[in-house]
Amino acid sequence: MAERAALEELVKLQGERVRGLKQQKASADLIEEEVGKLLKLKAQLGPDESKQKFVLKTPKGTRDYSPRQMAVREKVFDVIIRCFKRHGAEVIDTPVFELKDFDIAGNFDPMIPDAECLKIMCEILSSLQIGDFLVKVNDRRILDGMFAICGVSDSKFRTICSSVDKLDKVSWEEVKNEMVGEKGLAPEVADRIGDYVQQHGGVSLVEQLLQDPKLSQNKQALEGLGDLKLLFEYLTLFGIDDKISFDLSLARGLDYYTGVIYEAVLLQTPAQAGEEPLGVGSVAAGGRYDGLVGMFDPKGRKVPCVGLSIGVERIFSIVEQRLEALEEKVRTTETQVLVASAQKKLLEERLKLVSELWDAGIKAELLYKKNPKLLNQLQYCEEAGIPLVAIIGEQELKDGVIKLRSVTSREEVNVRREDLVEEIKRRTGQPLCIC
Repeated sequence: MAERAALEELVKLQGERVRGLKQQKASADLIEEEVGKLLKLKAQLGPDESKQKFVLKTPKGTRDYSPRQMAVREKVFDVIIRCFKRHGAEVIDTPVFELKDFDIAGNFDPMIPDAECLKIMCEILSSLQIGDFLVKVNDRRILDGMFAICGVSDSKFRTICSSVDKLDKVSWEEVKNEMVGEKGLAPEVADRIGDYVQQHGGVSLVEQLLQDPKLSQNKQALEGLGDLKLLFEYLTLFGIDDKISFDLSLARGLDYYTGVIYEAVLLQTPAQAGEEPLGVGSVAAGGRYDGLVGMFDPKGRKVPCVGLSIGVERIFSIVEQRLEALEEKVRTTETQVLVASAQKKLLEERLKLVSELWDAGIKAELLYKKNPKLLNQLQYCEEAGIPLVAIIGEQELKDGVIKLRSVTSREEVNVRREDLVEEIKRRTGQPLCIC
């Protein structure tokens, strides 16, 4: 216990050092080095079964974003963080705008955490509403077993794997030419690989391959297929099996994957009826990596892990492009209403009204000018995405009303001043005051 307490204290101190370096905007190399030390210390602690879910992201270089870009990023990260927390994640040393990875560490029964990672991936992509998507799954053990029975030598496994991984971008003939012409694979071996890697489907394909006379005789492939069959059972219970495709061409180039691997792609509507939807790029990926954490443990203890990573930069680009195509405005502020004036010399009245709204819990603002033009005030609302404008004019003051304008529809209604707070709350979805 004393040894663990000492390690926990070292982890705490190292975590403080990493945070300090980030605040000081130290070099990325130095921060990465210190984060590596932090990971090694945490690995020495071993898995904590009570805190097996975590989010961890190493630092990247910073860059400046426009208000529009910041608004898009805030919305995307809000969806991601809400989903991670809903699944019990503990955030580790991570600035909000770097939060995109989810991992589960520890010894658990097969495929339960793996299925949850796929559920999280589907939840996030569905919530972001960026279009139809498909999650491809495979298993590195199936790939290795397939290469073995096809006649690929152990020394060529990884290089052939990288060729197969290109099948989502180029044709089989191009992949075959690369394997034979550039990597020295025998044509007949390449043909045998082609018979497998061009297949994709659901649990029925898993069951079909379990009966394959050659593949079923390979121990690694058999283990992988057995786990995938179990995985599909859990995915059906989670209600996402229609979003999942068992794809034998999915290879994922990173060597540290040891089991199930997966990758989510957005689908492009086919040009002609009857054609299959086309994948237009990966937006999330992950898999099982049971050997990676143990590499940092001096005692070599094995810590099974499975996780996922959301491709936030690609998602940002997609969201921004679609907003531009639809000519939609992105809200760059949480302000609900702008207090505006229709004539000059109404600053005092604007200040009184905005203060009333603040006191009532309304997110309001006004332009910092004595006599702003009404057109400029309305344009500001459109640019910032503020939904409502409370307009004060000489006639409104005489009548005891405020003109409330919807920025999107441009519809205007006169609201009695004493009813204004309740009307704004009704329109913005805030809880009304029960007096």
